[in-house]
Amino acid sequence: MSDRHRLLVRGRTFAAVGVGGDISGVGAVRGTGAGPDGLFVRDARHLSRWQLTVDGVVPEVLTPVDTSPAATGAARCVLVPRGARQEPPAYTVFREQAVAEGAFLEALRVVSNRPVPTRVTLALTVDADFTDQFELRADHRTYAKSGAVRSRRPLDGGDGEGVTGVEFTYRRGEWCSRTTVTAEPPPDGVEETGAGARRLVWTLELDAHGAAQVALSAAAHPHGAPDVPVPEGPAEAVRQLDAIEQDFAAGVTLPAGWPDLADACTRGLADLAVLRVPAHGPDGEALSVPGAGVPWFLTLLGRDALLTSLFALPYLPGLAADTLPALAATQATEAVEGAVAQPGKIVHEVRHGELAHFGQVPFGRYYGSVDATPLFLVLLGAYTEQTGDTGPARRLAGAARAAVGWMLDHGGLTSRGYLVYRADEGGLANQNWKDSPGAICSADGTGATGPVMAAGAQGYAYDALRRTAWLARTVWDDKVYGDLLAQAAADLRDRFQRDFWMAEQGFPALALDGEGRQVDALASDAGHLLWSGLLDKEYGETVGRRLMEPDFFSGWGVRTVASGQPAYHPLSYHRGSVWPHDNALIALGMARYGLHDEARTVARGLAAAAATADGRLPEVLAGYDRAAHPVPVPYPHSCVLESRSAAAPLALLTAVGGA
Repeated sequence: MSDRHRLLVRGRTFAAVGVGGDISGVGAVRGTGAGPDGLFVRDARHLSRWQLTVDGVVPEVLTPVDTSPAATGAARCVLVPRGARQEPPAYTVFREQAVAEGAFLEALRVVSNRPVPTRVTLALTVDADFTDQFELRADHRTYAKSGAVRSRRPLDGGDGEGVTGVEFTYRRGEWCSRTTVTAEPPPDGVEETGAGARRLVWTLELDAHGAAQVALSAAAHPHGAPDVPVPEGPAEAVRQLDAIEQDFAAGVTLPAGWPDLADACTRGLADLAVLRVPAHGPDGEALSVPGAGVPWFLTLLGRDALLTSLFALPYLPGLAADTLPALAATQATEAVEGAVAQPGKIVHEVRHGELAHFGQVPFGRYYGSVDATPLFLVLLGAYTEQTGDTGPARRLAGAARAAVGWMLDHGGLTSRGYLVYRADEGGLANQNWKDSPGAICSADGTGATGPVMAAGAQGYAYDALRRTAWLARTVWDDKVYGDLLAQAAADLRDRFQRDFWMAEQGFPALALDGEGRQVDALASDAGHLLWSGLLDKEYGETVGRRLMEPDFFSGWGVRTVASGQPAYHPLSYHRGSVWPHDNALIALGMARYGLHDEARTVARGLAAAAATADGRLPEVLAGYDRAAHPVPVPYPHSCVLESRSAAAPLALLTAVGGA
């Protein structure tokens, strides 16, 4: 998302507006790199234009919308008519905007600066194109949408009130989505434009130094979603948001002696509060789970929700309590080839948009992840152990056993000795956390071929087997099953250290390829093995110290791929960049192996990076060295808000012992 936009986020809804508060469609064209602007709800754009003119011209921005990372709540700006020094503005427009669940709210206040009555013509051009988010990505794909019809109609207030706004509707077969735009006072007129948008017009009569106000609401009605109450205006929406953030973070104690880390935790908690999206449990109960990130992933992603919940577990166990049943409710029960689903597998991604509905993208319920299933078991065990609450483990015992069954059977632990994935032509080429094409590669940059056994996933599987063995013995009263899983974990550990360890490099391979050959890039995934406890003490200490060498540690964090290898690229998504959540796992792993100084060094680097952006950690940073670049270089296509990054400071706090 470009820094020319301000993001407003609440649950399944987000808006991106320009510095003057407008939505212009800029960024909708693929390849611009700016990210889309608009109002988005459940994977679709419900406002594609929202452009203000005053007396027929675009006003000048006197005070722009705050686009800094610290900006929260409402977007506010001040606008004036264009003029010269000798002609001071006749009036000033104060603009305030906010989002609520399924709605975009605006309050316009026009204040006269003149001692005589003044007439002002206010006009707002609005449109809703209902574009699916997958159409806005820069991947050069197009999607046929035969039979799709867009329509617009004026809204009649009834009782002689006249036109109060306009309704936009999109239909394609049984699919129907709407956006309603209403105003108080109602517009004096609604005009058609050549592009199919509508222009709402008001003629305001201002007394000498008087003022007039217009309140606007754009309510989204996505296909298949229930309508939700809309707040009175931006101020009420912000009050609700403040209450949500305060309630969410209540009771979390932050480190007084480490201000940068405390600020990062505070910012992360505020972001997590608004990134939660609705979901349902096995019995249809309403839940609230971490959405992965804005702008592209404001939905349930299994891996992301699980890691976020694990990071936050010591402080906010309620996230795990909701995430576990939500994922159990979407667990696969049968094989579905296009969705990469197999019995017992935990979902990777859930989408609600038009293209998913019609099967034009496979992500309605997509299971292309090798690691969400073991992470589900890790979280279930960790939640039970840390909270003492055995309720979820008892209730979800069937889901847990099915997940173990998937790992042993379909996942490959029994037949191949390791969790295995194969590239999915219609979906993801790589199905571990480094899921971009080419991310799993040798040191020379050559991609792995055939079935892939990624190192990090084996660590998750080991931890999952151990934790589920403990649940079987202590909660399910099934010692035989527990012993079976404990033995499977021990066998996996022995195999891994034999097959993955590269003696010459003193480091584990990134993966094994389809022929069992080591994929030899030196990569940060080795730190995940520390978090899982898969390596013995000597190997673990060696790996932890190696990750602190200058080719790995940039000063801001550990690079995904060590520099100096042909595979390294500082602006690659997974081959040289620095990911906060990756580093959080590494720091937790270092602490597990007694490398406390190293864990604190990682925490200091990330906390310093967050301090340069008002406390917020992005999804990913470029891999450039801190010594040469005293401010972190951003990765150009990073999610601005990302739940794993928001929760990463909490994991760092755990890793350093509460500071």
